[in-house]
Amino acid sequence: METSENKILSVCGTDCGACYCYGKMCTRCNACEGKVFHAPEGQTCAIYDCTVNGKGFHSCGECDAAPCDIWRRTRDPKYSDAEFEENIRMRMQALKG
Repeated sequence: METSENKILSVCGTDCGACYCYGKMCTRCNACEGKVFHAPEGQTCAIYDCTVNGKGFHSCGECDAAPCDIWRRTRDPKYSDAEFEENIRMRMQALKG
């Protein structure tokens, strides 16, 4: 999904183009059907699975329940509580445009 700023976003609002793995180990969750490089072998990302396979949405921005508990369960451990909440806020803002 392209935004007006021409950033490449995943279904959860992550700017894939800013990641050092994009275009190398990872080609964006939409391109690889949610099997992102950091997921266990062959496992689909839980956010992608809910959004695309489960609800048929293009992104979490279409879902009234977002950000949901799945986002919290797939939390990146490198973030502090405050950083994680800010990360969610920024991703939701990017998705809602």
